Amino acid sequence: MTSAVVSKVLVIGGGVGGMAAVLRLREAGVVVDLIDIDANWGVYGTGVTLSVLTLRALSDLGLSKEIMAEGNCYDRVTLCTKEGHVIQNMTMPRLYSPDVPAEGGILRPALHAIMKRKVLASGATVRTGVTIETLEDKGSAVHVAFNDGTEGSYDLVIGADGLFSKVRSMIFPDTPKPSFTGQACWRAVFDIPDGWDCGRMYLSEKVKIGFTLCSPDKMYMYLLEHVPGNPRRKQEELPGLLRGLMEGFGDVPGALRETISSETPIIYRPLESILLTDTWNKGRVVLLGDAVHATTPHLASGAGSAVEDAIVLGDELTSGPSVEQALANYNSRRIPRASLVVNNSLKIGELEMTGQPMQEQAALMGASIKAIAEPYR
Repeated sequence: MTSAVVSKVLVIGGGVGGMAAVLRLREAGVVVDLIDIDANWGVYGTGVTLSVLTLRALSDLGLSKEIMAEGNCYDRVTLCTKEGHVIQNMTMPRLYSPDVPAEGGILRPALHAIMKRKVLASGATVRTGVTIETLEDKGSAVHVAFNDGTEGSYDLVIGADGLFSKVRSMIFPDTPKPSFTGQACWRAVFDIPDGWDCGRMYLSEKVKIGFTLCSPDKMYMYLLEHVPGNPRRKQEELPGLLRGLMEGFGDVPGALRETISSETPIIYRPLESILLTDTWNKGRVVLLGDAVHATTPHLASGAGSAVEDAIVLGDELTSGPSVEQALANYNSRRIPRASLVVNNSLKIGELEMTGQPMQEQAALMGASIKAIAEPYR
C-alpha cells in the first residue's frame, strides 16, 4: 500500500469516472466517501464501445477479466459501404497485454454492475440519493454540507458528476454551458448475427451506422444523424424516424430495419460537449470526466478518458509532495490529452455533417486512433 498526500476524499458522482477514482484511492489506503444523486445508483443507456484507449484504461483498473467475460472483445472493425460491401478491415493493437484483445464493447448496465461490486468491496462509504448543498474550501480542507442535513470535512473533493456537473457550476460559475454539436445519436440493442466476430460500420454520405458487440449474444447499433436546430422528438415518433434514416441500407442494417416497431427500445440523444482547457481544479476541489471534457462518441473514448483521469489523479496523489503539486501535475498531464479526444471527435463529426470525402474522414480517424493509443501514464 502506497502513502498518499490525502487521507480522506469525497467523490461526487457514482458513474464510471467516479467509481474509478474510488478504486484507485482505496488501493492507496485513502478513506473515501462516494455520493450519488440517484437513490438507486443506476445507469442509463445501452452499451459502451471500448476503444483501444477505453479497454486499456479499464484493464489498468483491474477489470479486464470481468469485461472479457461479460462483454465482447476483439481486435478488428470492418468498414462497409451502405450496401454492405467490405471497404476495409481495421486491426487494432493490443495495448494492455497479449492476452487482452484491443477493443470491444459491453452493455452499460453490466459495466456499472462490475464497477459497483468492486467499489462496495473496496471499503468505501457509499451514500445514494445524496447531493451537496455547499462547498467551503478552507485551504487545508473542504467543508461540505449535504442535502440530507449531514456535513463532512475532506482533504480533497472530486467532482465526477457528469455533463451538467453541479460541482463545476459551483467552482467555475462563469464557465459556458455544454454546447450542442449539431448531431444526435440513436441507439438500439439487437442479437448478434451469425458469423459476426467484430464491430462493423456502414458508411453513407449522410448517415453512419455502426454495430458494437457488447455481450456474448448482444450488440448495440448506433446511428449518427445531423439534426440542425436540435428538434424535440417524442418517444412514440422514434421507431418511424429511425426506420426512415435506415432506408436504403442493405445487408444487416436493412434486415434489422424491418424488425423495428413501437416495441423496440430506442434511445435518442442530442450530442452535447464541453471542454475546460485552463484548469480542472479550484483549490482542493477538482473535476474529472464529463464534468470537464464531455465528448461525442466518434472515438468511443469518453468513458475511457474519465478512467484515465482517475488513474492519473490517483497516481499523482500517491507520488506528489503535496496536494497542490499533485493537482498541478494532474492538470498538465490530462488537459492536453482530453482536449485531443474532444477536439478530434468534434472534427470527425463536422466532416460527417458537411459531407466531406470518406478518405478525409478515414484519415482523421486513423490519425486519432494512433494518437489515443499513445501511453497516458
